[in-house]
Amino acid sequence: MAARLVKRCTCLLREATRLAPAVSPVGQLRLARGAQKPLTSSATSSSSRLPGPLSELVEKEQVFTPYPERQEVDQLIEKATRPEELLELLGGGHCLHENHAALTLIQLSRLLSEKPKDKALLIQDARFRQLLHLVNSQITAVWHGTLVKLLRSLYALGLPPTSKELRSVEQEVRWRMRRLKYKHLAFLAESSANYMQEQDSQELLAELLVQLERRWAEIDDSRMLVAMMMKTGHLSESLMTRLEDKCLELVEHFGPEELRKVLVTLAAQNRRSVPLLRAISYHLVQKPFPLTKGILLDLAYAYGKLGFHQTQVFQRLAADLLPHTPSLTSSEVARCTKSFAFLKWLNLPLFEAFAQHVLDRAQSITLPHLYNMLLAFARVNFRPEREDPFFSLVHEKLGSELAGLEPALQVDVVWALCVLQQVLEAELQAVLHPEFHTQFLGVESPKDQSTFQKLLHINATAQLEHPEYTGPLLPASALVPRPSALDRKATPLQKELQETLKGLLGSADKGSFMVATQYGWVLDAEVLLDTDSQLLPLRAFVAPHLALPSGSQPLPPGAKRLAFLRWEFPNFNSRSKDLLGRFVLARRHLLAAGFLLVDVPYYEWLELKSEWQKSAYLRGKMRKAVAEELAK
Repeated sequence: MAARLVKRCTCLLREATRLAPAVSPVGQLRLARGAQKPLTSSATSSSSRLPGPLSELVEKEQVFTPYPERQEVDQLIEKATRPEELLELLGGGHCLHENHAALTLIQLSRLLSEKPKDKALLIQDARFRQLLHLVNSQITAVWHGTLVKLLRSLYALGLPPTSKELRSVEQEVRWRMRRLKYKHLAFLAESSANYMQEQDSQELLAELLVQLERRWAEIDDSRMLVAMMMKTGHLSESLMTRLEDKCLELVEHFGPEELRKVLVTLAAQNRRSVPLLRAISYHLVQKPFPLTKGILLDLAYAYGKLGFHQTQVFQRLAADLLPHTPSLTSSEVARCTKSFAFLKWLNLPLFEAFAQHVLDRAQSITLPHLYNMLLAFARVNFRPEREDPFFSLVHEKLGSELAGLEPALQVDVVWALCVLQQVLEAELQAVLHPEFHTQFLGVESPKDQSTFQKLLHINATAQLEHPEYTGPLLPASALVPRPSALDRKATPLQKELQETLKGLLGSADKGSFMVATQYGWVLDAEVLLDTDSQLLPLRAFVAPHLALPSGSQPLPPGAKRLAFLRWEFPNFNSRSKDLLGRFVLARRHLLAAGFLLVDVPYYEWLELKSEWQKSAYLRGKMRKAVAEELAK
């Protein structure tokens, strides 16, 4: 059967070749870009001489609009540099078809892209109205690519939402939506989504997003994919999910610039897509392409904003950034320091280079950049090798400027200096003064409560670490713990620690759990030991660390108060056993308050499998704390 079919086709082609000169050239179809086909439109004078099958093929009506040959007017439109040159084409004897009118409007939009006053004058021009009318009268004949550019141009020219011509183009786009190529839909979404929201074209935008989501498998261009994520991903949750899936398919073809754009887009939308972040991290580590300074800074920002930890990526970022440090601006250094602090990634050579950068530009660095770096250093508990000149510069820059900062920022800066053990008496007085701290008493918002918590830590620093400090301090009523201080969901480590301690203590009056102190810190547990390391009834004795009185008896001579502190994974710097600055401050305060500390870090507790091991571990920790105190 196949052989017969081939034989018949051969005969038909031979007959067509023999009769081709007899076919009238009238009505020959010119395809896009001037490509010519040997088939002609139905002309009875010619087709009557053709055999049956070939005649039927030639006489079929063409189902697409022929694209005209390139004419002189096309070149005039492209080369026009002034709107007047385009408007003069209407009366210059040129024969403008519907695509010419659309191309003229597109070129007008380009020429007036940054001239809003000229746009307003153009809309009132009669020749412009004539162009709109010409396009509107033959809108169905405008080609797809020109149509989507035309709609974008009409939006950019500022046509009113009630414009008949604008609504006509929008309606035509809606009718053709399923026939448009994906690249046309993507272009329309990238360039016109904001205009559609402003022009009250929500239905068109909704249909466009639905089509983009349904046809997401047609994406085969990484540039288009990245652009859509940046421009339209935030408009539709489901579309963004599809785009992330497509990113996973194409990520191996991405270059460093595309990886940067995807990460920054995810960070801007706060989308922590773990599979995609892992794939991007893999390619950043495995591929040897060079990363520019700008890309490195954006990558650090994106990982910090999303809180995604990948050790090898951070090592590469730190190693690649170090040579660029001398050429960074103060703003870039502050931004990068902040990003690494969010990631809890302390790279000593890089942070030392950042500190040296500040000292080298001591005269030009601004206060906002300086206190951002100060807060970052406090978070990871970093103190530069040249700490004396560095903190002298900090105090010099703060000086009289501290009082001019926002109240919450003032507290943050002084708290950071407390963490780094560099706070001055004048700075303590500035935030502990009644006229200042009363605005944070009784606050309800989480942000203000966090600020007040830092005020408690600053107050404790003044009491416990600055014996020469004479005041003022927070009032006693402000030191009473709030219910929210203990209103947190218990972690598995916390539950296991409490259960094991309860078994060790035997009696409920021998210890307390979740003890909120007047210093702003919460103890996981507290016990009291006599000189023979025997447990004493805790609630019978005075407790100066509590804001509310607990007992009346003074402590027996040689008695020791032990505080149990669990340290979870988030309490440490990344890939380190060093505590973050906040928790280093807690340990210092509790030691200064007279406690013996029993630290229970997560990495030691996870190695204990049985209840016997856990009990023996805590007993050993308690004996060690007492022995170290006696050794002093």
